[in-house]
Amino acid sequence: MSKLLHFSFLFVIAGAADLVAETGVFEANGDVGVTPKGGRAEFDTASSEYRVTGGGENMWRDTDAFHFVWKRLSGDVVLTADVKFPAAGVAGHRKAAVMVRQSLEPGSAYADIAVHGDGLTSLQYRPQAGGQTLEMRSTLKGPSRIRIERIGDQFMMTAGNPGEPGQVIGPAGVVLRDPVYVGLAVCSHDANVLETAVFSNVKIENQPRRAVRSKVSVYDLRKKSVQVVHTADKVVEAPNWSLDGKYLLINSGGNLWRLASGGGAEPEKIDLGAIAGCNNDHGISPDGKRLAFSARGGAPGSRVYLAGIDGSEPRLMTPTSPSYFHGFSPDGRWLAFTGQRDGNFDLYRVAAEGGEEQRLTSNKGLDDGADYSRDGKWIYMNSDRTGNFDIWRIPADGAGPDDAKAQHVTSDGLEDWFPHPSPDGKWMVFVSFEQGTRGHPPYRNVQLRMMRMPGDTLKPARIQTLVKLFGGQGTINVNSWSPDSKKFAFVSYELVAPPR
Repeated sequence: MSKLLHFSFLFVIAGAADLVAETGVFEANGDVGVTPKGGRAEFDTASSEYRVTGGGENMWRDTDAFHFVWKRLSGDVVLTADVKFPAAGVAGHRKAAVMVRQSLEPGSAYADIAVHGDGLTSLQYRPQAGGQTLEMRSTLKGPSRIRIERIGDQFMMTAGNPGEPGQVIGPAGVVLRDPVYVGLAVCSHDANVLETAVFSNVKIENQPRRAVRSKVSVYDLRKKSVQVVHTADKVVEAPNWSLDGKYLLINSGGNLWRLASGGGAEPEKIDLGAIAGCNNDHGISPDGKRLAFSARGGAPGSRVYLAGIDGSEPRLMTPTSPSYFHGFSPDGRWLAFTGQRDGNFDLYRVAAEGGEEQRLTSNKGLDDGADYSRDGKWIYMNSDRTGNFDIWRIPADGAGPDDAKAQHVTSDGLEDWFPHPSPDGKWMVFVSFEQGTRGHPPYRNVQLRMMRMPGDTLKPARIQTLVKLFGGQGTINVNSWSPDSKKFAFVSYELVAPPR
């Protein structure tokens, strides 16, 4: 049996008991923004399906026009749903989404997981009211199950199919005050028509709000010990060690910071001028004079920039987004980065002096985390081209046709990411997730593992676990070895009650 969920003040007053009983887990529904054709929602009590019909021009950039079925909640929230479009639509970019937003007003800050009619799926978020919507795209096409997770001020996306490990994207930082509006949204992407999506297996999980505590630590290879050098009740990520050994380069809150490598002082912000939205992919050139970093800088996605070591005169290196810096060649001539082109993530390089990007891999798997061997012969990376995420390597000038020159380095069942050779060329450290983990999500139980650097010919090598921690994304996304190769830095996390 289906019940039409009308969103009107009169209906709520006259039949509040029936509304609560017949809206499933939600409170009410209505149009957000300008929608010339009004939307509607139905809840089928027999199948527990929500059939949501919405109009509106778009839900993107600074436009909000859609139909929304919602519930007000406080604290950390997980909203999961299976979603499908039951019929062919007019616009390929019609959207069905699970959403968390500050208010029902257009222009509100929000985060959502949106599946488009053509299968495009992304984590969309507007960090500030009245601002532009940003996105992080999934490589999956038309997943049937989507999940949005709010942990403090961080939002995560999981997308996939029932019974399979989901791909995790994020986090995206959006500060929302409690209570928030949590629910299901549909936009037709054409104000003159209505489109319908069906949401099933809808589940809301709610718990008291948590905050993220970050601990920047240093591992000493000789002592086999860990020293915490900085603690902050916010997200801090991805340390690089400066050439003189005096400070760590970290990112937090969309900015880059210098942190004394021995701790004892607050981080110092690096002035990057008008460029904002830095992420955890950054590094220092081998001569210590330049700084490479990845940031939105006004674009919808990440791009790579090169600046002076003090952040001065930043120069755009990769006009196409998304692009994520990962490593300098030992001679400083090349910047290796991950780029999503034609829906696939591969390795690229661009000359430090500028020029066209050069593609290094072409396999349909996801390639990421490029870092050069100290002799400059190889680029090490992580890839899922054989199923699991393992460490691979390619010649520094590329893997060749069909990636024939790519070599498989690790394959023991764990999901290995972000390999980083030591400056002396003896060791390689990387982070390993539990088997079946898709992507490199934050806030997971992971291991930092190390092995001897391979020679020109690959041979079996013993892999040792150095540290087990709660981390993942942000822990060692970029090279964090000390200049003398005796230590490396990393970040672990705790989920704690927010400060009062």
